[in-house]
Amino acid sequence: GDRTSLDLPAPQQNLLERLVATGTPVVLVLINGSALSVNWADEHVPAIIEAWYPGGQGGDAVARAIAGDISPAGRLPVTFYRSVDDLPPFSDYDMSNRTYRYFAGEVLYPFGYGLSYTTFEYDNARLSNQRVRADGLIEITADVTNTGERDGDEVVQLYLSRREIQGMPLRSLVGFERIHLKSGETRKLRYTLEGSALSSVDVDGVRRITPGIVDLWMGGGQPDRRKGLPPVAGIQVTFDVTSSATLAK
Repeated sequence: GDRTSLDLPAPQQNLLERLVATGTPVVLVLINGSALSVNWADEHVPAIIEAWYPGGQGGDAVARAIAGDISPAGRLPVTFYRSVDDLPPFSDYDMSNRTYRYFAGEVLYPFGYGLSYTTFEYDNARLSNQRVRADGLIEITADVTNTGERDGDEVVQLYLSRREIQGMPLRSLVGFERIHLKSGETRKLRYTLEGSALSSVDVDGVRRITPGIVDLWMGGGQPDRRKGLPPVAGIQVTFDVTSSATLAK
C-alpha cells in the first residue's frame, strides 16, 4: 500500500537510538528508494550516507567512502521533507508546496544537497549581457576552485528564479555538470541559456517569455539552507529580459 509516513520503521529507529546511546561512533547508511524523514538521526548521528539501492558493489563503495579512500560527491535527486504532514494530500494534483520548485517550508535536506571531504569556491561570475531579448541567448561564466586539501568532484548546479511572475517556481534547475578538480585547481565553467529556460506557462496553458528580472545562482546546491547545514558555495547574478514572446507548443 501507499506509505503513510516518511520515518524509519520503528524497529530500525529503536536500534539506531540504542546504538548511539552506547557512545560508539555511528555512521548511518540509508539503503532506500525514496526520501526518508530521518530527523532524529540528523540531530544525533555524526554522519549519514545515502546509498539508495547500490547493487552488488554497494558495500565496497560505502566502505571506501567511510574510510576516506574517495571523496563523496553525490547530490540528492529528490527533496527530503521533515514529515509527510508537510505535503498536500495525495489526491491533490496541484503543484503548490511540492518538490524543490514550489515547496515554501523548511526541508530536512534540499534537492541537490550533498557533502564532500573537500571545499569549493565560486568567483568571477560574468554575463554576456545584462539585458537580453526574448529571442536572444545569454551566457554565464564563473570560476570554480577546489579550496580544500583533497582532490574531489563538484556538482555545479545552475538555478533560475523569476519570483515576480505569478505561478513561476521558486527556482528551477536549468543546468548542471559534475567536474573533477585537484586540490587548488580552478576551472572556468560556461553555460548558455535559451529563451525556453526563461519561460513560464500561463493559466491558459500557453508558454510565454515575460519581461522582467531574472536571478541566476551557480553553486554546489540550492542557495537557501536551514540552520544546522553548512553554507552552500556559489555565486549569484541578475539580468533583465526586455521583451516578450509566445513559444510554440
